[in-house]
Amino acid sequence: MATTGSDHINVFWEDGMLDHDTGKGVFDSGIDPGFLDVLEKHPENPDRIRNMFSILKRGPISSFISWHSSSPAQISHLLSFHTQEYIDSLVEADKNGGKTFCHGTSLNPGSWNAALLAAGATLAAMKYILDGHAKICYALVRPPGHHAQPNQADGYCFLNNAGLAAQYALDSGCKRVVIIDIDVHFGNGATEGFYQSDKVLTISLHMNHGSWGSSHPQNGGIDELGEGAGFGYNLNIPLPNGTGDKGYKYAMTEVVAPAVKKFEPDMMVFVVGQDSSAFDPNGRQCLTMGGYRDIGQIIRNLADDHSNGRILIVQEGGYHVTYSAYCLHATLEGVLNVSHPLLPDPIAYYPEDDTFAVKAIDSIKQHHAHVVPFLKGMS
Repeated sequence: MATTGSDHINVFWEDGMLDHDTGKGVFDSGIDPGFLDVLEKHPENPDRIRNMFSILKRGPISSFISWHSSSPAQISHLLSFHTQEYIDSLVEADKNGGKTFCHGTSLNPGSWNAALLAAGATLAAMKYILDGHAKICYALVRPPGHHAQPNQADGYCFLNNAGLAAQYALDSGCKRVVIIDIDVHFGNGATEGFYQSDKVLTISLHMNHGSWGSSHPQNGGIDELGEGAGFGYNLNIPLPNGTGDKGYKYAMTEVVAPAVKKFEPDMMVFVVGQDSSAFDPNGRQCLTMGGYRDIGQIIRNLADDHSNGRILIVQEGGYHVTYSAYCLHATLEGVLNVSHPLLPDPIAYYPEDDTFAVKAIDSIKQHHAHVVPFLKGMS
């Protein structure tokens, strides 16, 4: 199979990340109401990652994959993004046998080590790129991280893997880093961590879900643009529910790509979540494999043009145990820029009407052009 440019993805993975046991209950509550015979696993469970691992091991993309191990992150590594008090609270919770930090987000026996392994794998993947060993690395990690803020857990997340990696890139000499997050939920953790920085451009495409409580006070709206030196360097793209493949591609080409071009990053962090798919229990955005493939290709082209082809991919959500793995495969096909799909879509057909999405995206684009200093005047 012919590819253009870099034709390999280096995957960082550790089996110990499967030891994070999120339990069973009614969806992500952990509650047994007493009247159900079958309780489902928490959506963020090891099975979803096992399928992602296995499809990369044995699927048609396997010949493009190299596998790497890593070590757990050290506490000193975590303090580049998180506060000492917050990290102390996680360590204490682990010593005491666990703690529920917010709805659906419980640190249980095995969870802390899994979180350290996830952070360590992500940092090792970034280091591998910065040391010149590869252009494209993928951290296949759990627990996810993009909701973890400097001082609190949120949304199944304890440590902000992508945020730690972006800060590591800056500390290693990168001048500007862009984080592009396509998880169905607003990537509020990285936003919070870099809200006053003009060195990291955070871009989040997400369903328009707003704030969900004290652990997630940010609403992900277009008015949350950053503060101080960071004003204009947080771009939220809240998309209408059911936006679909065409709408996401339009947002990427009309809003994301122009902002990346103006920002001129020397490192790209691509935060992927397959919970934007048409079949995910946590989202309603109706992306199919084709949509993910297009997004991956757009990201690849942006990296080739602006960051010397360097991309760190970090895994986040994706909760349909089967389809998430297929959508991951398609995303990486796009990043590889393969000439035609390696894997067909087994289940997806969704008749799209992108009229509403295009109208919303055009409105977001115009808002940025009027209020974001480095994007002013762009049409």
